[in-house]
Amino acid sequence: MHKCTIQLLLTLTLTLTNVVNSKMKTPESIIPSAPVAKKIPYKHISHGDVRLDYYHWLRDDDRKNPEVIDYLNQENAYTDIVLENEKPLIDKLYQEIISRLPSKEQTVPVKIDDYWYYSRYAEGKEYSIYARKKGTLKAHEEIMVDMNNRAKDKSYFQSNYQAISPNHEILGFSEDTTGRRKYSLYFKNLETGKLFKDVIENTTGSIVWALDNKTFFYTKKHPKTLLPYRVYRHELGSDKKDVLVYEEKDNTFYTSIHATTSKKYIILAVSSTTNSESYVLDASNPTGEFVSFLPREKDHEYSLEELNGEFYILTNWQAKNFRVMKSNLQNSKDKSQWKQVIVHDSSTLIYGLEAFNTHLAIEQRSDGIRHINLYNLKTKQRSVIQADEAAYTMWLGYNPQQNTNKLRYAFASMTTPYSVYEYDMQTGEQSLLKRDEVVGSFKSGNYQSQRLTVKARDGAEVPVSLVYKKSDVPLGLRPILVYGYGSYGSSVDPTFSYSRISLLDRGFIFAIAHIRGSQAKGRTWYEEGKLLNKKNTFTDFIDVTKGLLQQDYGNKSQVFAMGGSAGGLLMGAVVNMDGMLYKGIIASVPFVDVISTMLDEDIPLTTGEFDEWGNPKDKKYYDYMLSYSPYDNVKKQGYPNMLITTGLHDSQVQYWEPAKWIAKLRDMKTNDNILIMRTNMQAGHGGASGRYQQYKETAEEYGFILKLIEN
Repeated sequence: MHKCTIQLLLTLTLTLTNVVNSKMKTPESIIPSAPVAKKIPYKHISHGDVRLDYYHWLRDDDRKNPEVIDYLNQENAYTDIVLENEKPLIDKLYQEIISRLPSKEQTVPVKIDDYWYYSRYAEGKEYSIYARKKGTLKAHEEIMVDMNNRAKDKSYFQSNYQAISPNHEILGFSEDTTGRRKYSLYFKNLETGKLFKDVIENTTGSIVWALDNKTFFYTKKHPKTLLPYRVYRHELGSDKKDVLVYEEKDNTFYTSIHATTSKKYIILAVSSTTNSESYVLDASNPTGEFVSFLPREKDHEYSLEELNGEFYILTNWQAKNFRVMKSNLQNSKDKSQWKQVIVHDSSTLIYGLEAFNTHLAIEQRSDGIRHINLYNLKTKQRSVIQADEAAYTMWLGYNPQQNTNKLRYAFASMTTPYSVYEYDMQTGEQSLLKRDEVVGSFKSGNYQSQRLTVKARDGAEVPVSLVYKKSDVPLGLRPILVYGYGSYGSSVDPTFSYSRISLLDRGFIFAIAHIRGSQAKGRTWYEEGKLLNKKNTFTDFIDVTKGLLQQDYGNKSQVFAMGGSAGGLLMGAVVNMDGMLYKGIIASVPFVDVISTMLDEDIPLTTGEFDEWGNPKDKKYYDYMLSYSPYDNVKKQGYPNMLITTGLHDSQVQYWEPAKWIAKLRDMKTNDNILIMRTNMQAGHGGASGRYQQYKETAEEYGFILKLIEN
């Protein structure tokens, strides 16, 4: 620890002792002075415009600069002091949340050939155990890999992919130990229990097996930008050099690889925000060449599923909300030969599909609700799987085999925990296989979920999902927390949260604003919140907040907001535009230095997002970004109480964006509201790893909000 950090801690501790002894609360005005980042002028010059950045020095790509690390540690120490009085509450919240988790938990076993596969948590353990049973669920359990053993003595650990070979003898799995989402691949012989010597670093984590049980394909990340851009073929246990089978030259595209459900074909997919291309390889011929199904076309997105040699195509060709067509591989490059299976619906957005011998299972969204529509391949009839609740989320589960009438799907709402159902596509009968247990006194019937709309300033009707605990306290007197994201077409669906109960039980209303930039109301809803329409995302959120208050949802003096990543950008824009509408804001891993990041093509994700934000090398987009970029628009005004979080090793939003932002906010804000930042010095974009550890950050965020309720 640096000397200045130790001195800061001593000063803060002595001052805190005086505060505690006087039995006073600790508003910002009597808390010791916050860390002050030094100012070094740095000029960004674009299109003849000069942006003066005093905190550019906080960028350290290697994350080793002692001065930068010291500043982040000072901010953490200051946050500790500001929240010192709430430490008992934060600990209580953490224990509350994890006490709701069952001590042991297991996924619903899935049958593949003669094996039942599942994962489980052992009592008190942070990571999954992957296991299987042969023949019957009463058989002896075989533990394939215990991630708790793999994670031992590691400050961060994440495995994002596990893949069994077709003959069930080899397990491939991924590991990230930095939080940078750079995964190493490992392989275990399940017959001998030994690990292969083959270890492949800097991958996306995914593994796709060929049918020969020794060859697999994986995707490598660019060493600087971390973009997935190369696909290699590897022969397990061989000294042969890995073969580069594909390299994407256009750095606005992402590369991925997967197998069709039938496992007969391997699909190499490349995609940007607005167009895509798929290459197909016969999985029984791993040394063959990937063949383009249809070369990429401007503004055309498509993906593939295969059944009995025919390819079902999810496409937005002449169909903004997508439709389903089919073709064989021979005629795939001629769209006039494609046959329509499911027509375009201007009110229904199709997300994905899975093919079974008798049905297509379509994941779609209409009226803002995500659900499943079944298409009978023989009768051509369609039927929607029904749900008893008005606001819910339904999505396709893991269905690894095509020759079955049974469909697995998942269901959740803001009052119903994550549930797995099995649905008979022939008879319509369904059964609940598992519903996540909530330990303790939780009862779904004690909570109320609602779906409503709020009119935005331009007349657009914005959907809102909300939940609260039933009680005699009028809704208009309760604190309210509004959550939003609104980018990339990603829709925040109303699902269940173990941690959220702690707020609901303390009287909170929790609302999700389904703002433009998402696809809550279809593709057009997304397009109205991106590029030169991006400000709609921000004004929608503000208008939803005000609209809820006008409808007597929430006490106007106890309004809070939260968003992360691109939702952190949302929070940054909102606090500049109408920040004092809120008593407190939580901005998690916020993307706030928009122009600087989008001008730097060496930063991960930049080039792939030009279709989302625009390329600021074009003055039209530069000027528009400059009008809303949170960092560039910080000004001398009052700001709400704010907690900002980041991860030192974040590969999605680099830590220096929030670090620079809080420094500038401190320099410019004109009131005494609390402004603190928590940097996880071991983690990346997703925060802490582990089943329990992740909730420590949540508990601190809730403690911050509740501190503001008390003061």
